[in-house]
Amino acid sequence: MTFIGMGTVANVVTIVLGSLIGLAVGSRLPARTAGAVTEALGLVTLVIAGLSLRPLLQPTLGEVVGDAALIIIMLAVIGGTMLGSLLRLEDRMEDLGRWVRGKLSRGTNDQSSRFVEGFVTSSLVFCVGPMAVLGALQDGLGMGADQLLAKSLLDGFAAIAFASSLGLGVLASAVPVALYQGGLTLLGFLLGDVMPPAQVDALTVAGGIVLLALAFRLIGLKHLRVADMLPALVLAPLFVWIVQSV
Repeated sequence: MTFIGMGTVANVVTIVLGSLIGLAVGSRLPARTAGAVTEALGLVTLVIAGLSLRPLLQPTLGEVVGDAALIIIMLAVIGGTMLGSLLRLEDRMEDLGRWVRGKLSRGTNDQSSRFVEGFVTSSLVFCVGPMAVLGALQDGLGMGADQLLAKSLLDGFAAIAFASSLGLGVLASAVPVALYQGGLTLLGFLLGDVMPPAQVDALTVAGGIVLLALAFRLIGLKHLRVADMLPALVLAPLFVWIVQSV
């Protein structure tokens, strides 16, 4: 039996199960193997990010904003990063990870740092991206949970890999996934069709750039403050709407 919200429920369940499997396996893996797994996930995230940039080459966005599509995305990412930095989103997300860690158990500073890294990294991977947003909205609109069910399978395997190398923080990331996707599903249910295709494409491209930054972080190229970039996901469709309205 299907119901609105089923996609998010399935997603949370697969993250929890995957995390538990990863935690069970992780203690048996040498450190170099766990690190290699994280780098491999970074490469997979890099591929997903690249696929998310495809709307820039497709006509839907260009038909609405013309040649300004790339400029809109650039302004959204730069403006969003500035806003996120002023709001200290990365710091606040890390503080949340430490707070969750403190509520669950007391550990050494190294354990706490590992927990926070696992919580922040996995939360970003699971929440940032077109499948999380579009899938949750479609579920709320009564269009089915196919996207979220596919995402659940991917996130389950990712949770195994993350938890094996990053630990218990990955399991805790199921909470922001439930709140984030559940909130979007509720928004879709209450408001109906909230975003036209061009705005969805802008959101997808901005999400791809954020995922690209996260991939660089996972691979170890540069520790970018990815959470500070999240407001770009709001600004990108907003800027498209402004151009449409002018």
